[in-house]
Amino acid sequence: MFVKVCGLSTPESVREAVDAGADAVGFVLTSSPREVSPETVRELLPLVPAGVRAVAVFRHETAADAIAIARTAGLSWVQLHGHRTAADVQAVHDAGMRLIRAVTMGASPEEFGDLGEDLFLIDAAVPGSGESWDYASVREKGLDGRSWLLAGGLEPGNVASAAASASAWGVDVSSGVESSRGVKDLAKIRAFVEAAKA
Repeated sequence: MFVKVCGLSTPESVREAVDAGADAVGFVLTSSPREVSPETVRELLPLVPAGVRAVAVFRHETAADAIAIARTAGLSWVQLHGHRTAADVQAVHDAGMRLIRAVTMGASPEEFGDLGEDLFLIDAAVPGSGESWDYASVREKGLDGRSWLLAGGLEPGNVASAAASASAWGVDVSSGVESSRGVKDLAKIRAFVEAAKA
């Protein structure tokens, strides 16, 4: 099971995610309680070993702006939320970067199609709510054979069952490993990664 821990902002949280066995760590470079600066990311990057993907996360930014900010932060993986096109995917690849394209369960059928992104992410209909949802409903989206991450409302106690219900290739967590909004709980990070990997 591929595991991404998102919204990291401190050396301690990055170390814990990596030590616990996370396959990817996410840095939020868009307006959010978890937002960090490109400079902060550069300071944290030496803690991310080769083989662990370090991802720049964006919401409303254009692909071009996201690429520029990710470059400043020293990141080669970009995660784009919202309505995106094949041209956006191509722009990221033309920049020599890899892309996680994120949609919500409320997205149009076309948005669930494969636009050539490296990884696909499916979030709850209301992202960031921290509420669990009908994870089994993802099976209707016809994602067999694709590398995709399940997100939204996941925490250490439900990640294993949610991933199994959705037949997920991987999982992504942020608020489910926090003690308060934007503040990561190190014990929860470890528990989440271990539960997902088990």
